[in-house]
This record gives sequence, C-alpha cells and structure tokens, in this order.
Amino acid sequence: MDNQRNLILALVLSFLVLLGWTLLSDRILPTATPPSTKIVDGKQVALPKPEAPIDSAAQIRDRAIVLREAPRVAIATPKLKGSISLKGARIDDLVLVTYGETIAKNSPPVRLLSPGGTADAYFAGFGWTGQGAALPGADTVWAADGATLAPGKPVTLSWNNGQGQLFRIRFDVDADYLFTVTQTVANAGAGAVGVKPYGLVSRIGHSKDADSWTMHTGPIATFDGVTDYGIDFSDLDKNPAGERRNSTGGWLGFGDKYWLTALIPDQKAAVEAGFRGADGRYQADLSRAVEVVAPKTQATAVTRLFAGAKEAHLLERYQDDLGIARLDRAIDWGWFVWFEKPIFYLLDWLFRMVGNFGVAIMCLTVVVRGLMFPIAQKQFSSAAAMRVLQPKMKALQEKYKDDKPRLQQEMMQLHKDEKVNPLAGCLPIFLQIPVFYALYKVLMLSIEMRHQPFILWIKDLSAPDPLLVTNLFGLLPFTPPHMLALGVLPIILGITMYFQFKLNPQAMDETQRQIFSIMPWVLMFVMAGYAAGLVIYWSWSNTLTILQQKWLYSRHDKQIASKGVEERR
Repeated sequence: MDNQRNLILALVLSFLVLLGWTLLSDRILPTATPPSTKIVDGKQVALPKPEAPIDSAAQIRDRAIVLREAPRVAIATPKLKGSISLKGARIDDLVLVTYGETIAKNSPPVRLLSPGGTADAYFAGFGWTGQGAALPGADTVWAADGATLAPGKPVTLSWNNGQGQLFRIRFDVDADYLFTVTQTVANAGAGAVGVKPYGLVSRIGHSKDADSWTMHTGPIATFDGVTDYGIDFSDLDKNPAGERRNSTGGWLGFGDKYWLTALIPDQKAAVEAGFRGADGRYQADLSRAVEVVAPKTQATAVTRLFAGAKEAHLLERYQDDLGIARLDRAIDWGWFVWFEKPIFYLLDWLFRMVGNFGVAIMCLTVVVRGLMFPIAQKQFSSAAAMRVLQPKMKALQEKYKDDKPRLQQEMMQLHKDEKVNPLAGCLPIFLQIPVFYALYKVLMLSIEMRHQPFILWIKDLSAPDPLLVTNLFGLLPFTPPHMLALGVLPIILGITMYFQFKLNPQAMDETQRQIFSIMPWVLMFVMAGYAAGLVIYWSWSNTLTILQQKWLYSRHDKQIASKGVEERR
C-alpha cells in the first residue's frame, strides 16, 4: 500500500514539474529557435518562413511595388544587398546575403529592412530639424552622384533648398555591416541658420523572437557606458513618449535574436537619444544639439549605422577598432558573460578545427569532462563508498524505523566511522550547472550555430530534434503539441540519464527512489523543445559520465576486494 502511495505521489510530482516547466520555460529559459525542418511521410522538408505580422491599422502594400515608386541607389557588398531610397534618404531595403531564411537550398536571404507601407516595414533615415531654413523631409527627393554604394565606393546625396542652403548626406559602407553617414549643411545664404542633425531607426511590430529573462529582444541601448536591456516594446505601448536620455556616445536601436539595427554617434559627441512608439510602430532616434551655421560656413555630423548579424567577433572588432562603447553587449550574454564568452570562443575554435558544429559540441564536452575529472573522481569515489555502506544503512533503517532521531544519529556515526561524506557527490553537480547554463546561452544566442547541421536528420542544431516519435517520424499527418513533441535525441537523453541514475547510490527513502526512477523520463519531455545541440551535449556528457563512473567503480571494487583479502590474512 505504501509503495503504491509513493508511486502515485512521484507521478503527481513529476507531472507538476513537467506542466509547470512547460508554462514557465518560454519566459525563463526559452527552448530553441523555431524548427527549421519537419518530417513529412518519413522525409525531411524545410519549413517556410513564418508570415510577418500585419498592422490592420495601416494599408499594407506589396514590397516590390513600393520599391519601384522611388528612385534608388543600389547597395552591393559581400554581405549585404539592397538599396537606398532617394525619397526621404532612407536605407529601407536590405537583405543579408550570407544568411538564409531557412535551411532549404533555394531559401531567400534574411531580409532585415523593408520600406514604409509594407507588412514588415523597418528602415533607417537621416535628416535635420531646425529653424531659419527650409529643411528636407520624408518626401524630399535627393540627387545622387552614384548608382551603387559599395565598399570603397561612397555615394553622396544632395538637395538644395533654393534659399542658399545645400544639404548633403554621404554614405560609406564596409565589407561587413557598418554604414558611415556624414551629414553636411553648407550655408551660402545671407543669414545664419540653426540645424539639428538626427538619425532614426523605425520599425513596425514586435520582434518575432521572444523576449525573456535570459534573452532580451527589442529596444536596446548603451548610454554613458551602461547597456540597458530594461526597455521593452510593451513599455513603449504603455508610454508612447518613451524615455529620453542625454548621453556621450553610446548607441541604440532594435535587436532580434540574431540581428541588430543600431545608430552609433561619434563616441565623444553629446547626444539626446531614446525610444518612442505608437500604434504598433516603434522608433529609436538620436540627435545632436542645435548648431548655428553662419553664412559661407558648413556644419558636419557623422553617425554610423550597424545593420546586420550579431556576429560576436565582428561586434568586438568594431568595438575595439572604432571605440564603440560595449557594442559586444548587443548580444545579451547576461551576468555570466565572463564565463560564457570563453565557452563560446572555445566552441567556435573547435568548430573551425573540425568543421562540424555537432562534433565541436562533443569535443567541448570532452574538454569539460577532462577539466572536471579530478572532482568527478572524488564524487564517484564517495558514491562507490556509499554503495558499499548501503547494506549497513538499510540494516540501521530497519532497526530504528520507529525512532527517527536515533536513526539519524546512527547514520551520522556510520558515515563518520567509515570516513564517507554523503554530500561529497554534490559538488561536481553544482560545478556543472554554470557550464550547462553557459553552453545553453551560447547555443541560444550565437548566430554561429544557426542552421548548422550535424549528421543524418539533424540539419539545424539550434532547433529542436525534428524526428518525432509521437507522430511516427512524420508518417502520421499531425504535429504533436509542445509537451508531446518528443524526438529521438531527447529519448537518447532519457536513456543515458536512466543508466546514470542506476549507477548512483539508491536513496534510502522509498518516495525519493520513486521520484528518481521517473525523473529521467520527465526530463526527457522537458528537454524535447530545446536546441538539438544542447541535448547532444547533455546526452554525450551523460555517456562519458557513465563510462567514467563504471571505470572508477571497478577500481574501487578491486581496492575493496584487495583490502578484504589483506584483512583476512
């Protein structure tokens, strides 16, 4: 009767863990990028790109039509392709040619920027406010001195207001994702004019990537050397005026999981900057102080625009070479950046050495297990000693089953006499937690793993295992709900955890034993929605642990046997 009650209690607790984790995981620890493939009729096919959200309050138009409505300057670099609209001087057409939307061979490239009026409008613009002169606006059509913007081939846009002021915007672009925008006002008029240069990034709708406790998406900024992850789209929905800040240098913009569009002023310049939003439209902008331009003089302001992928090495290079404050924190490494970055650097180096990210993860696991070998040896030695003591502990439990205080005293004395610390095995577990969390963050945030294949059916290590057992590997025409989306890799994880638990000393309490017997299968479902790369790490780590544990146990058993022979002599 007691065994049945304990089993029911263990099942209930396991169900609560599984249900509670499912409800909280998207907010606390997001699982993975959306699956990029699906098994249909036993064959793996790439999933299409999710449709962009539509703003019902605006008239949404076809992108191709909008792009043809204004004269344009083409953008052509090794990593970018698109155009600048001469109407309004906007960078509003940009795709990342080295990144595909899906893993399909014919996948279109990732589109970052789109013109206003389209479903996923997202663009950067530059201009002036001020007084005493006619200023260019959103409908101003500029003249360009070139047809294509490319590395080493700048393009200058110009507009004469007919009152003696000539406005120029020069665009330079490097071979990666950085634009340099130089705004100049030349005053040939009879009187002084006051102008205030600005830059803005505007987008419609929230990020498609979830904002969570461990991964910030949406508005992001560095003001006066402090990176602010605390501004969300929901904050701008509640307060359309947003938050304005005065800062020296820094940067601000919008970050998705893998992409960033950010304005970067001169790092020694004083700027007013901030975010605002209304009706599903959001804007990041910055401006300089008003500058009075006397007759026959000119005023110039330089702003940089980063528009591209959050490649860790590239962000750090811009940060170091150009002195851009904390640009590397555009990746939300979190509090443990000091630990996560070394994990990332090691994993990235291993990937470049072996050429397969899955194999690199397995090599990283070997390195971690190797570094922790002395600690693990102590843990397993303690566990082996506990296994030897279990018959004696069970005898004490039977003898003092009606006297709990006396039982605890006898247990403590037994551990003391045998020189066994029952808590010695906990240290390696606690030490592995930061390693596991660091790897989780690296696999979640690093674009270097996006769409990286492993072997066989694993085509994207940043997405969950697509080979689902619960729909018979795609033979049944339905997609299981999140809690039942159980792939092959999580099952392997559950099996390795089961054998690992079997090697550990059995808990003396029956309820604890029941819970530990069920826990591998509960965690199997919990991990089903996580990145395949993370599940591979845990499964391979379990396998190495089992091999190491069996080897150390065999050595310990031989030592015990040898000691027994000597004692009999």
